[in-house]
Order: sequence, then C-alpha cells, then structure tokens
Amino acid sequence: MSRRIVRFFVTGRVQGVGFRDFLLREANALALDGWTRNRADGSVEALAAGPEAAVAAFIEAARRGPSASRVDNLREAPGEESELAGLEGFTMAATA
Repeated sequence: MSRRIVRFFVTGRVQGVGFRDFLLREANALALDGWTRNRADGSVEALAAGPEAAVAAFIEAARRGPSASRVDNLREAPGEESELAGLEGFTMAATA
C-alpha cells in the first residue's frame, strides 16, 4: 500500500468555527499522521500522511468542513516525509 503525503491550505470561513477540531477528528478516524494549524492570514493549513484512499477521504472532508464553516478554496501541495519526523498520529500545531 503506498503512502501519500500532502499539505493543503484552506481559505474561507475556517477560523473560529471548529475547523481544526473537525480535521483532527477526521484524521484520527482515518488513522493519518500529520498536523493542522491556523495561519496568521486567516487560513488553515494541514499536513497529512497515510494510505492514498485515506488521504483522499481526508481532503474531501476538508473541502466540506464542519457545518459552521465555508470553504472557498483548498490548495494542495506535496508534503515531505522529513516534515513528519518524530510525529505519530495527528495533532494540532501552533499558529504559523
């Protein structure tokens, strides 16, 4: 089974609406490794790694977001294995 690592940035009404908590629950349900954090520009960023199908399901969930959110855009970029060094599971990281 191949492992996919992806970083994505979500814009819209994504801060102050439980978006990171939503991503944390979704990622843990899918047994992904990585993190999510707010960004100073008002967006949310996430880095996720796991089986291709699980990562694809996670991205689809992020495009939906929790009910109080509004996702205007989700931009994907490749992630690197080195960004996951020493990390197990999915966590919340400090704002960037």
